[in-house]
Order: sequence, then C-alpha cells, then structure tokens
Amino acid sequence: MSGHSKWHNIQKTKGAADAKRAQAFTKIAREMIVAVKEGGSGDPINNSRLATVIAKARAANMPNDNIKRTIEKGLGAGNADNFESITYEGYGPSGVAVIVETMTDNRNRTASDMRHWFDKYGGNLGATGCVGWSFDKKGVLVIDNEDGDYEEDVVMEDALEAGAEDFSAEEDCFSIYTAPDDFNDVVAALNAKNYHFVSAQIEMVPQNYTKLESEEDIKNMQKMLDVMEDDEDVQNVWHNWDNDEVD
Repeated sequence: MSGHSKWHNIQKTKGAADAKRAQAFTKIAREMIVAVKEGGSGDPINNSRLATVIAKARAANMPNDNIKRTIEKGLGAGNADNFESITYEGYGPSGVAVIVETMTDNRNRTASDMRHWFDKYGGNLGATGCVGWSFDKKGVLVIDNEDGDYEEDVVMEDALEAGAEDFSAEEDCFSIYTAPDDFNDVVAALNAKNYHFVSAQIEMVPQNYTKLESEEDIKNMQKMLDVMEDDEDVQNVWHNWDNDEVD
C-alpha cells in the first residue's frame, strides 16, 4: 500500500488556512452529530462510530471543547438537523476512479451538484458500485516524522503489535493501515504510547493508480477535486489519481 497517504496530505494539513480549518471542523462536527444520533450514545466507548470520528477530529487539531460541544449538540433533543450519508461514484478525466462521500439534508441538491462537477471537468457520474470495487476500505493513520523524532523500526513494531495490518515509511512520514473494525483499538493503543497523528480516519484505498499525461486533464482533475472538497455537503473525496508530481 506504499504511497497511498502521500506527503502532500501532511503538507496540506500543516499549511491549512484558517478558513479551510474552519470548514474541516464544520464537516467533522456534522459527521460527529450523525454518529451520536445513529449510535444512540455520546460515549465513544459505547459508540464505535463516534470513537472513529473523534480520532479524526483530534488528528485535525479540533479543540476538545469543540468536540464536547458537538457531542452535546448531537445528544440535544432540540437539534433538528437531519442529515443522511450518500456516496457517489464516477470517473474523472481519462477514467480516474472517484468516490465522493457526502452528508446532506437535501439529496436532490447534492446529486445535482455532484453531476455538475463531474460533467464540468471532463468526467461523468456513474452508477453505485462502478468504481467502488477497485478500492479497499481501510483505517489509515499518518504520523509526521519530518523532525526525525521517531525510529521507523520502533513505529512499525508498535503499530503491528497494536493490531495494524500494514505499515509504510516514505518522505518523512509513516502510514499505518488497519482493518476498519480494528481502527479504534489501534488508535487507542498508539495514543497510549504518545503517538500523534496528522491524519486518522477510515479511507477508501485504491488498489491501483492512474497517471494523467495531458496537462488539460491534470488541470481539470485538480479543479474537480478542489470544488468537490469545498462543497459543504462533501465529507471525503477518494480517487486513484497518481498525482505525486503535481504537488
């Protein structure tokens, strides 16, 4: 799985503007509220989905006070927010596989927006399952080692001992992969050893990657990803574009 999480994810996290950070917090908060409602509990010990979202929030440096307030909002009887999770699948320029996970209170608006973004940038919205088969759902934890604080062998041993399935080291970061059901246990075990993550979430990991040769395709693919990620209904965008040389 080497190469999935890419160094640009860490750079993006470090260099996030305040507006981007606020947008990320808003999306995580929405996901947290839904996790509380659907799990019927504000206690991550009794609500595994909430525990997963909290790990994601902490990796994004969401303050504990924000997390606490968001959980309380999810528990509040007066909270009228009614969001549903909908996943869209399609193709970007030159057949790049794209999965868009959304959380929306208006499925007609979101479907229309997704179709528009795919069409506008040289792709097309496909049927459910059209590309999902070429991705594996995995827990992915990314540790920044730019300052050389961690030794690769030690981190790998700790990760595998915690129950991780795979480990990779590249460009001053470590990526740890888990089965989705083991994600929370691995996070807890590594947190207990004082590891800090720059990214921690359940991801759709591509089984293979597609390179774009045309400058126009590269430009359109990047624009499509940017507008999708800026859409308030979009939680995550997964794709198999090999964009190492673009960052």
